[in-house]
Amino acid sequence: MEHGAVIVAGFGFRVGVSLSSLRGALALAQHGRPPVTHLATAQDKLTALVPLAEALGLPLAGVVPEALLAVSTPTRSIVSLAARDVGSVAEASALAAAGAGGRLLGPRHVSPDRMATCAIAISAHLQGTPT
Repeated sequence: MEHGAVIVAGFGFRVGVSLSSLRGALALAQHGRPPVTHLATAQDKLTALVPLAEALGLPLAGVVPEALLAVSTPTRSIVSLAARDVGSVAEASALAAAGAGGRLLGPRHVSPDRMATCAIAISAHLQGTPT
């Protein structure tokens, strides 16, 4: 891992997502990857990610809509495109929070109950609004 690298787990999820769903998506995305140092999602969804951040002791980054829209994602989810005009909220959140030069460590993963998605990106610097 690069010195001082930031490993961001980006999340997308449906209204009413559970901590279990978020953990499930993270576990699938995390498998064989370096430890996550930050969590990120769309700024208006941060509240739902707080229980996971508290459980893991990790900081959160909220990604503003303009930053999500500025990122091109390999996944093109019809649900994400309809809801946010973004191919994958999880991938866009991870990449936007990772900042310039950030790269995905793999495609997004979907929780077993299909309520949450998670993608992991790596970069040397965190962007967004830490909370």
